[in-house]
Amino acid sequence: MAAERIPPIQCLQAFEALARLRSVTQAADELSVTPSAVSHRIRQLETQLGCKLFLRDFGLTPEGQAYLGPVRQGLQSLAQLPGRAVPSGATARLRLAVTPTFSRQLLLPRLSHFRHAYPEIELVLQVAIPLADTKAEEADLEVRYGVGPYPGLEQVRLLSDEVTPVCSPEYLHEAGPFGEFASLDDVRRARLIRTPLEPWSTWFQAHGIALPEPSGGAQFNDVGLVLDAAAAGFGVALMRLRLGLSWLDSGRLVRLSPRSVPSPLHHHLCWKPGTMERWECAAFADWLRTALATP
Repeated sequence: MAAERIPPIQCLQAFEALARLRSVTQAADELSVTPSAVSHRIRQLETQLGCKLFLRDFGLTPEGQAYLGPVRQGLQSLAQLPGRAVPSGATARLRLAVTPTFSRQLLLPRLSHFRHAYPEIELVLQVAIPLADTKAEEADLEVRYGVGPYPGLEQVRLLSDEVTPVCSPEYLHEAGPFGEFASLDDVRRARLIRTPLEPWSTWFQAHGIALPEPSGGAQFNDVGLVLDAAAAGFGVALMRLRLGLSWLDSGRLVRLSPRSVPSPLHHHLCWKPGTMERWECAAFADWLRTALATP
């Protein structure tokens, strides 16, 4: 690459600082320049590269995500004193606690893109129990499922979803038809699968069905187990559309209604104050938000 095509180092430093801090003012303070200088350097860098690096909220565009890793590696190399080279294979370790079905259905299918964009980040994944705020050990970032907010933590909503009733084709043939599962009679003729992770009251209230939360029947504390149980013919489950898409696509489950209603529960990414000062944490948070924005 010709020397004149290498972006000015002050532009690269501004890009790295803004990507990590997500604040022009904080980036300016760290670099000992004015906020307008940071903005100017970012515009200069985007002009030279011919692409946008930041979204309006200072999250990274896909191009920004792809560029951040090499920039950080280059700045790290330049910061080494002569004779103190970066150790071969040096990595940044990031510990992530994530709920089981979210991990299997949404995170793992996309994770290869993160690995290729940030090969220097070593991910350590552990299971977090939804609604219980429980995990195996301390984590840098945690995907929580619930209403939020979570006291003492900084957080951003990752994913909201809608719910709809589903069952296996076999159970529908055995016990149905159920109309559109929108009346008291439809619901009373079905075996309802229970879970505290998605209460039936959401569906009942949306359709004016005067029933309390079911107190009997099969119950599970994992969304994936609920859907597997429905596919095995246990009865009717209330399914989150994004999380349950693979069950529908495979034909293991079928929808009982064309309608879906918003769930009051959401997935949040949470961290302790100060965590985003670590570049690997900021990089993963930006990547995850962008990755989930695309179905």
